[in-house]
Amino acid sequence: METLINDFSPGLFVVQTILLLGLIFLLVRFAWKPILNSLNERENGIQEALAAAERAKAEMQNLQADNDRMLQEARAEREAMLKEAREIKEKMISDSKEQAKVEGDKMIKQAQETIESEKKAAVAELKSQVAELSVSIAEKVIKEELSGKDKQLQLVEKMLGDIKLN
Repeated sequence: METLINDFSPGLFVVQTILLLGLIFLLVRFAWKPILNSLNERENGIQEALAAAERAKAEMQNLQADNDRMLQEARAEREAMLKEAREIKEKMISDSKEQAKVEGDKMIKQAQETIESEKKAAVAELKSQVAELSVSIAEKVIKEELSGKDKQLQLVEKMLGDIKLN
């Protein structure tokens, strides 16, 4: 420290002080304002970036809310479409069942009518055959009974007796 005091030069000190004051003056005059302006611009830029980030965040939240709402609407619409499709399916099934029942009833009625007409035809055919068979039997019986003259006379007398009794 003593050597520092011994080597001290007042002229050099004054020159260095003037140079330092000149440098400070030059910095204040020419550099200080641009430096402060650039710092203020940078601070403003950072503030604007933060505000833009906040706006983007709010917009993202709005978009997310819109997406959620649209998703809910899409789900509700899908559910409505599925419900409508189920209702249409059930209606088609019930209509088909009803139509099948009507067709089945119609077919059963036609079958019953066919059976009834065939039954009547069969009964008529049976009556015809029974009548033919009865005539044939009666013919044979009459031929047998009327084969002789005595039998014919007895039959005529019997018929005449039946007529008188009535």
